[in-house]
Amino acid sequence: MTTKEFMISHTFDVPRATMFKIWTDPQHLKHWWGPKGFKVRVADMDFKVGGNFHYCLLAPDGSDMWGKFVFRDIVPNERIIFISSFSDEKGSITRHPMSMDWPLKMLSTITFEENQGKTTVTVKWLPYEATDKEIQTFEEGRSSMQQGWSGTFEQLETYIDKI
Repeated sequence: MTTKEFMISHTFDVPRATMFKIWTDPQHLKHWWGPKGFKVRVADMDFKVGGNFHYCLLAPDGSDMWGKFVFRDIVPNERIIFISSFSDEKGSITRHPMSMDWPLKMLSTITFEENQGKTTVTVKWLPYEATDKEIQTFEEGRSSMQQGWSGTFEQLETYIDKI
């Protein structure tokens, strides 16, 4: 079974180099990363190809939700490609806490394009090494992905307004 990538973009009123730093420095990420209403509790990053970003989000209900990126490609100020997964606190890959059939791994591509001092961030997501059931769940989850990323971009916009 195949699927089309999920894609969402948003334009922010900051230069590309600033936006890239906001995405790649845990001191920035901890202020905006995650779905709306979630707060970063832990943010450890080794930003290099083969390195990890391991984080813990505090959910509105007080529970922890761990995640991990493994960086595959980095072109400064242009793109970041990584495999994203849910994880445990030790960094081992786990299932989505609310959807057992969500893909274990997602190929994530983040691009940064500058135009007249503003930066458009585009997120592309594809299930990686996924089963047919995981791909089906991905397809069925497009509206929740749209909602989740829109909330993340909203948190990022709010953070940018403060810096």
